[in-house]
Amino acid sequence: MSSLANLPLVPLQNGGGGSALGIVFSLVAIAIVLLTIAGTWKTFQKANEPGWAAIVPIYNFYIMIKIGGNAWWWLIVFFIPLVNIVPAIKIPIDVAKAFGQGIGFGLGLGFLSFIFLPLLGFGDYEYQGVPE
Repeated sequence: MSSLANLPLVPLQNGGGGSALGIVFSLVAIAIVLLTIAGTWKTFQKANEPGWAAIVPIYNFYIMIKIGGNAWWWLIVFFIPLVNIVPAIKIPIDVAKAFGQGIGFGLGLGFLSFIFLPLLGFGDYEYQGVPE
């Protein structure tokens, strides 16, 4: 019968050489998150929706669905595995169209939202409503 007491001790610390780099990466990540939230907040305000909705999970996606002129049930579709790829692409494109932009900008909103949401929120883009 073996005992854990007989095992050699292994130090759990690595000497701390990577801590400065970890702090820098953490600060960059926090800045990106805050910039994305601020861009979403401003985008919602431009579309006459409450800006605070940007920080409420699930509700913020519902507001994006609403801004793009889609039916509420797209929120349910978003929670169906594999099928959720469709609304994940369609809804940002519809939001871009509501701001007078094309499919390329919509794909940017979907795949690079941390860049395109601040552009949309703080840029000169105006909410034009849902295209007919």
